[in-house]
Amino acid sequence: MIPRIQRRGQRTLGLLYYLYEPGKYEEHIDPHLVASWDSNAPDPGRDESATLQQLQQLLDQPLENIEESERPKKHVWHLSVRNAAEDRILTDEEWGDIARRMVAAAGIDDPDQGAGCRWAAVRHADDHIHIVATLVREDGYKPDLDHDAARVQAQARVLEVELGLRRLNKGDGTAAQRPTSAERHKAERQGRQRTAREELRETVRRAVAGVTSEEEFFERLAAAGLLIRKRAAPSGDLLGYKVALPDDRNAQDEPVFYPGARLAPDLSLPRIQERWSADKHTPNTAPGEPAPSGPASARRRTASATWQAVLVVEHGDDAVAAAYIAAAGEVLDALAKTSAAHTRRELREAAWAFERACRSHVRAERGHDQALRQAARDLVYSGPALGRGEDGATTAMAIDMLFFLITAAIHWHAKKGHAQQAAAARQAAEHLRAAYQAAAAQPLGALYQRGRRLNRPLQQRQTALLREALPELAEQILAEPGWYALAATLADAESAGHDPAGLLTEAAGRRELDSAESISDVLVWRLRRAASLPADTTDMALADHPADRGTHHAKRSEQGRSGSRSRRQ
Repeated sequence: MIPRIQRRGQRTLGLLYYLYEPGKYEEHIDPHLVASWDSNAPDPGRDESATLQQLQQLLDQPLENIEESERPKKHVWHLSVRNAAEDRILTDEEWGDIARRMVAAAGIDDPDQGAGCRWAAVRHADDHIHIVATLVREDGYKPDLDHDAARVQAQARVLEVELGLRRLNKGDGTAAQRPTSAERHKAERQGRQRTAREELRETVRRAVAGVTSEEEFFERLAAAGLLIRKRAAPSGDLLGYKVALPDDRNAQDEPVFYPGARLAPDLSLPRIQERWSADKHTPNTAPGEPAPSGPASARRRTASATWQAVLVVEHGDDAVAAAYIAAAGEVLDALAKTSAAHTRRELREAAWAFERACRSHVRAERGHDQALRQAARDLVYSGPALGRGEDGATTAMAIDMLFFLITAAIHWHAKKGHAQQAAAARQAAEHLRAAYQAAAAQPLGALYQRGRRLNRPLQQRQTALLREALPELAEQILAEPGWYALAATLADAESAGHDPAGLLTEAAGRRELDSAESISDVLVWRLRRAASLPADTTDMALADHPADRGTHHAKRSEQGRSGSRSRRQ
């Protein structure tokens, strides 16, 4: 059950027209009262003799009891209460009881004192009601509406249990402001998948990823095509900013601007400035310029920084862990912005979901997260990645490491009782799974084929090595299709001069593997990152290890002789 207090208004009659009329899309069906401050209040939906004007005049009558100068400028209070799609359809009587309990919880009506505000609850759909109230009590006093939103949310949690409805996670006041119904309808008319507010929030988040100065931040916003207004103090110091989409305009054909804080609490200018200002005061974390390299190198550095961040989130100080989780959001935003088309959609959805997990009441101690923020910066400045070759394979490597960082964030939030953040991180993890499958299919397929082609003595040696290094996991890994890719990787590591057994033990021991769908896949990327092996082996010879060279040479010789015979014929 979602109760949402809308912006206060000045015209009771205008709101009643909206509630009782068919709606712009004929979505309002059989509008009628389910409850009100007075059981004899007129219902223009069911009583042909009743009018909207009569109901409005009765609702607003308490305004006449006080001097005009004492009346609130915006006296119309509006609450919508909506059930989840999977909930059963409630009766009018049940919705009426919900309305009475909601206005009591908010402070609109107090049945015990008998001096509440006048209100009416209108139902025009199966799944929700609207409550309209006048913010002057019968005795002429104004209601106490401090924390009314928190109180109606608490009442909703109680009602969910009593009525057997879907139980939502309790909020903590750190969520981004939801789009209004007017914004949603406007987006539908314009054919937008998201509202202007949501599009702006995503664009600003991407502009923040790895940014190191105000100048750079506003340059990125301008490059993204946003309209920008800055608010400065008389001293010239910047106090805030607003942004707008060029094609999102009001009735006067003016751009609709949103302050950063209205997009999300952590997108206000002071909160954004914290990200880079802390770097200057934290030893050994001075922000650096993006490394001069391509997308593949940036993704490798991202994988390494993410690998180190998991340990901090799992075992570090809460304030530092919160900073790493917030920086993980920047990495996701940067990766979604720069990845190839076949992974971009799922990465974008992962970043969109994880945005909620980046904020909690644990205040992040910025500065320690510089390695992750630098990784996000490198991703942005390395440019778009191809979906194949080393670009595509290192994308899979980075996503794999990010999945375990997001999993660590899930556990951290759950331990702190941050239900909404943990749920958001779980949703992000599911999108990361899908993105990983799209990115990893080709490079792991190439490794699988190479592993299958290893000669039998080498395969047996890798099997024995696995059983010796990871006796508790060996049989499970050998049963996985990905074992052959891991065998090829172990052979590559040995050929490059590494100790494959040592690498394997370290890769399996440092982080949990319980959440991995394929342990062998995870170990492949950990080994290839740790040993600096190419992530993509598509173009490598089918048999390129010392133990295979004789066989490989014989095959090449035979192919050469066959070709010569063909040409002679």
